[in-house]
Amino acid sequence: MSALANAPALEVSYWLNVSTPVNLESLRGRVVVIEVFQLLCPGCVHHGLPQAMRIADTFSRDEVVVLGLHSVFEHHAAQGRRDVLEAFLHENRITFPVGADAPGMGDIPQTMAAYRLRGTPSIVLIDKEGHLAGSRFGRVSDMLLGAEIMRLVERPPASRPATNPDETRVGRDSGTGQCSDGGCSVSGESETGRTSA
Repeated sequence: MSALANAPALEVSYWLNVSTPVNLESLRGRVVVIEVFQLLCPGCVHHGLPQAMRIADTFSRDEVVVLGLHSVFEHHAAQGRRDVLEAFLHENRITFPVGADAPGMGDIPQTMAAYRLRGTPSIVLIDKEGHLAGSRFGRVSDMLLGAEIMRLVERPPASRPATNPDETRVGRDSGTGQCSDGGCSVSGESETGRTSA
């Protein structure tokens, strides 16, 4: 078994729902679940964010920390304002910490690029030692995700499986993203890999 890579730092312009900025180092000893979303992404609003809220309500905060990462790669004028994100979080009763992904080169925000994510919603899991345990794009079943989180909660610190490169390695085209009910992709692919309509 090979060791997992440390999770990249969260490059965030500002945090909401928390009094001090969040950093992954301070969360060592707990599993971290990051819901990567855009407020105009149908899959995020209908599936990703409600699932993240269920995770936050289900697991002990002593074992699992849920974070949101607003990663805007399209419709910057409509989604990129802090007051708009604050209102969205308030209206949707999202109480876990949410960071605004820092702008990157081109349209792809810095943290989204560092984690090599394909689009939104994406879910990122970080183990108790701060290693990237995996990521998924699109809709993920509650049962599958809950089982994966529990596996990370219960796993002894010395036990680290190899990273599945197919889950964390993804390509990206330049161009406009496409949205469907399942999610919004950077390259115009749906979560199943087909171009969305």
